[in-house]
Amino acid sequence: MARYLLFAFSDCKDPKREKEFNDWYDNVHIPDMLEVPGMISATRWMSADAKQGEIRKYLALYELETDDIAEFNAGIKTRAEKTIKDGRFSDLPVFDPPNVPRIYRQIMPKKEAGQAKKK
Repeated sequence: MARYLLFAFSDCKDPKREKEFNDWYDNVHIPDMLEVPGMISATRWMSADAKQGEIRKYLALYELETDDIAEFNAGIKTRAEKTIKDGRFSDLPVFDPPNVPRIYRQIMPKKEAGQAKKK
């Protein structure tokens, strides 16, 4: 099965509600996303060097495995529709900038620091 990373960049629309945004993302949105078939794990990150307003402040990084990326994307769409229908989507996120690739296929196994170098 092919392994992928899905990048989701985001910001909170209302800085006064950022705590609410992060709570929703961590405790509602991520668990909902992990129900999509093929989803393995999720982590969230915050920019360490971004200048306000230049790039998205937050990154959610999802690991997934699938032999059919179109089927996986259909699962994301189905989950998103259910999330909205169930009233579990927040009005706070601003997501990815346009024309930014979101899903990347793994082409090399992970290497760890300290592993022997190939000559």
